[in-house]
Amino acid sequence: MSIQNPWKTLSTRVVYSNPWITVREDQVIRPDGQPGIYGCVETRLATGVIAMTPNREIYLVGQFRYTMDEYSWEIVEGGSDPGEDALKAIQRELREEAGLVAEHWRSLGAEIHLTNCHSDERAYLYLATGLAEVPAEPEGTEELQVRKVPFEEALRMVDAGEIKDAMSMLALLRLDRMLRAGEIAV
Repeated sequence: MSIQNPWKTLSTRVVYSNPWITVREDQVIRPDGQPGIYGCVETRLATGVIAMTPNREIYLVGQFRYTMDEYSWEIVEGGSDPGEDALKAIQRELREEAGLVAEHWRSLGAEIHLTNCHSDERAYLYLATGLAEVPAEPEGTEELQVRKVPFEEALRMVDAGEIKDAMSMLALLRLDRMLRAGEIAV
């Protein structure tokens, strides 16, 4: 089955841009044949990692999320620099945010689209094991707390609505499924 794009882009203009996002407005012909506009947010590649100890404890990072106006507990996450691949980006973020390096890395599944109704944000999720501590180097925009919790506690936090971040929820639930299926042994 071939699925063709029913939208026709007539023109594109950048409305706003900064180092993290670009907002553009496209003049389009909609699938119903009528003219319209479509606003798109272009982002850097997003990455996330569950850093897990041999005792099945994971590292969570707490920070205030400006856009949501609330504090959030999450797995280590970050964006890629221009031209940087997803694995290199999350290895850097794990070191910067949690002060950790890992000996072993494993993908937690295929690419995910976080908000595909208005953004092109693509994300990749990983599991990191064989952890060693190094000095953390958070960015000036980050005031972080790092804590270890049992993996089962993190799953409980997802179910209780204490972890609301989509990438964290997806990573934790994917890892839980993979552990239960025997695809991963920790």
